[in-house]
Amino acid sequence: MVFTRRKVAVFIDGCFWHGCPEHGTRSTTNAAYWDRKLSENKARDARHAAELEAAGWQAYRFWEHEDPQSILAVVRSALE
Repeated sequence: MVFTRRKVAVFIDGCFWHGCPEHGTRSTTNAAYWDRKLSENKARDARHAAELEAAGWQAYRFWEHEDPQSILAVVRSALE
């Protein structure tokens, strides 16, 4: 989600695709490919967050398993 007037970007990351330390899993099929792919995803996430912050944005990342009400509270606070 992007709130352009407030320069706030919100990302909800999937546990598998973004390497959640709590729920992320490793694929046993074609493991080398998936290890590289997920590592690249994490690097891209970090790069995009840094680029947004350098441009004056606030970037928030949440995991898909996080409580939606908790996420909403953080986002509301950022928008105030």
